[in-house]
Amino acid sequence: MPNPQPASALPLNADTLSRLKGISTATVATLLYKKGFKTCYVQGVMPLNPDSPRMVGPAFTLRYIAAREDTDPIEAFRELDHPQRVAIETCPEGHVLVMDCRQDATAASAGSILLTRLQVRGGAGVVTDGGIRDAAGAAKLDMPVFAAKPSAPTNLTKHHAIDIDVPISCGGVAVYPGDIVLGDADGTMVIPRHLANEIADEGAPMEQFEDFVLEEILRGVAVIGLYPPTDPDTLTRFEAWKAAQNA
Repeated sequence: MPNPQPASALPLNADTLSRLKGISTATVATLLYKKGFKTCYVQGVMPLNPDSPRMVGPAFTLRYIAAREDTDPIEAFRELDHPQRVAIETCPEGHVLVMDCRQDATAASAGSILLTRLQVRGGAGVVTDGGIRDAAGAAKLDMPVFAAKPSAPTNLTKHHAIDIDVPISCGGVAVYPGDIVLGDADGTMVIPRHLANEIADEGAPMEQFEDFVLEEILRGVAVIGLYPPTDPDTLTRFEAWKAAQNA
């Protein structure tokens, strides 16, 4: 099977990202499941700060392979073309830096100094299935940071940065450059770019219906027939509820 089309061939609607920012990862997970996509949730990764704002943006990727003693001495950071540093300095504004650490969080993939630089450059967020060092500082950034856990050892002890802006895996999820990354307190979803406009269109109505469902449950309505709305009267009440909301 071929790889997905490049991001440049899959334009987003002008309001897609702003609309996705109003949709939860839970809603996105359900909508993707309805379309047959079951493995878009990044496993083992949560926000360092649960109160961070919702994160959304196209993926800009960094791939690590296992470190080796001859390729990753401490002097490696002096290299002007070190991929980790280059990724921080080239990640486009509004994008999410997604790092593939092979789900190994026994060493950091970055720390608060580099992530602060990314924030200053306009990064929309960070997702890594590795660790983050200086995690307390990273958690205080305005930019959301999602990671497996805090981890003090430098990335050079376990991770060799090798590729930028290529297809990767992160937390068991395939991430292609330009895929849309959405993160909140429940974790991170990766939306295949060709579905992003559809998900943005479908998300708000689904969340509106769930707001109605919660109100119904709070007033004592049983969930059977309500969620999903198999009782025809549910949709009738929903339409009346929407009309009242817009009155």
